[in-house]
Amino acid sequence: MSEKKLSSQKIYDGVVVKLRRDKVVTDSGVETYREIISHGGGACILAVKDGKVLLEKQFRYAYGEEIFEIPAGKRDAGEDFYLTAKRELEEETGLIPLNLKKITEIYPTPGYTDEIIAIFFADEFEKGKINFDETEYLTSEWVDLSVAFKMVENGEIKDSKTVIALLWYKSGLKI
Repeated sequence: MSEKKLSSQKIYDGVVVKLRRDKVVTDSGVETYREIISHGGGACILAVKDGKVLLEKQFRYAYGEEIFEIPAGKRDAGEDFYLTAKRELEEETGLIPLNLKKITEIYPTPGYTDEIIAIFFADEFEKGKINFDETEYLTSEWVDLSVAFKMVENGEIKDSKTVIALLWYKSGLKI
């Protein structure tokens, strides 16, 4: 199964996302349109230490609420996911991972975006320096893993990358 792009129209070219409208033809010959949000992707880190996971609480404007997430951030143009993860963890938490390992890459919303998020794991750290972005406001806290798993079960943690990372850890899968 595939679709062939016939034409593409740029609609919006923003700082974080770009929007285009592609005219495509399906394998069965039907012509239709696909609206695609292009995003440079990002990386997140499941940081675990002494039976606790590091969670951040941050207001997310699109949802109009504060949500719980593992540390994460967007990639700079051309940046490797590993470097993004390492940079973001230090910037947001002051922790430098000593054993950063990639768990997987996910497609958070495949219906309309090409965004890819790489999920990493670390459980050894050294102290670095927090350096928030100009518009970044968040708090971090170490939460017992059992409490975090309950937060997933009761819907208190809704962020997909965080849910995936926590359930990966709970499953006992190895890297």
